Amino acid sequence: MDLRILEIASHTDNNKILENFTHKSKHKNPLCGDEMEISLVVKDDVVKDMGYQCKSCVYCQASVSLLSRKIKDKNVEEIKSFALSSENLFTDVKTILEKHWKDFKEIFDKKNIARKDCLLLPLRTVLKALKT
Repeated sequence: MDLRILEIASHTDNNKILENFTHKSKHKNPLCGDEMEISLVVKDDVVKDMGYQCKSCVYCQASVSLLSRKIKDKNVEEIKSFALSSENLFTDVKTILEKHWKDFKEIFDKKNIARKDCLLLPLRTVLKALKT
């Protein structure tokens, strides 16, 4: 396992319950059983805060930790666009990311293709939350 995954996962500042959320979603990976719950505070189409709780592997924890730090003060449409294009990072498809999202390239990579569903679970959960 990549030590960088452990380092990213160790940032748990946003592993919290938001009481005043405006959007919330729960999602489960049917392949491995990872569970993710994400709550968001969205105001004027901008994510102001994010909290998450998960019962998951370290890959999923690293992904949600990174997402929780990158999502704040971002426009909802920009977040959706990134989340939808993120699957391409595991392939040879040329994907252009805004500078803000480039940290994901470090873990969303062909070397972690076996953990793709774990790494994408937080993004799929956020997309689900933003649809409500």
